[in-house]
Amino acid sequence: MLFDEASRAITAGVCRWAGVPVDDLDALAADMVALVDGFGSAGARHWRGRRARLRREAWLADLLAHDDGASAGLLARHVTRHRDADGEPLNPRLAAVEMLNVIRPTVAVAWYVTFAAHALHRWPEHRPRLRDGDPAFAEAFAQEVRRFYPFAPYVGGRAVQDLTWRGEPVPEGTMILLDVYGQHHDEARWKRPYSFRPERFLDAGVGRDDLIPQGGGDPHTGHRCPGEAVTVGLLRELAVRLARLRYSVPPQDLRIPLRRIPTLPRSGFVMAVARQSGG
Repeated sequence: MLFDEASRAITAGVCRWAGVPVDDLDALAADMVALVDGFGSAGARHWRGRRARLRREAWLADLLAHDDGASAGLLARHVTRHRDADGEPLNPRLAAVEMLNVIRPTVAVAWYVTFAAHALHRWPEHRPRLRDGDPAFAEAFAQEVRRFYPFAPYVGGRAVQDLTWRGEPVPEGTMILLDVYGQHHDEARWKRPYSFRPERFLDAGVGRDDLIPQGGGDPHTGHRCPGEAVTVGLLRELAVRLARLRYSVPPQDLRIPLRRIPTLPRSGFVMAVARQSGG
């Protein structure tokens, strides 16, 4: 299943970059998936994600406390050498939280990789141009995957003070939900919004706050993911690799349930990869 393979591959890659030694890749990838899978849910998925968080925070804190080779990686080096306003280093538990806040959302790109394969299966006419490695089209394809597919149909936050939005009072503490899916399929913003058309990102510039799959506003001051560029970069490169891969798609349930957050094709996208020549 592509989703499982993508989550393991991305977990291995980001941990190598971060400087985190991995003894059991399958278990670590499963915990990262559980963390992401539980963010929009209640019940079993939520508690599974919380247990995974506690387990991995403790694991990373122990690694950092004993400096078990972790400081060799770029992320671990920055975290362990960071000093707060008083000139003190982060305690191991807080350092572990900061590292997990990079590793976890990077693994979440596995959802978008699966959506990219779904898009290539439904609209194979995009495969040749991706396969050729046109960087502008690869970027446009990645952006259209993020617009079209409902990884997170909404994001939420609480008002930090009393305010008024377009004449409507919003008291302090009110939960505000941003309709991401609705905005990305709004005919007033997007031409033919229910058509998958990467070319829309080549034809004209898209405003910063039109495309908001990872939140809106400025990432330095607003509710927008600071790792958005990393997501786009990974998805751009992996979509090209998918387009160049020889595989077939056996019969399966590729419907995407809109009641689940985050969602995926029901089958996780099963692929039968052809044996590659030359070894």
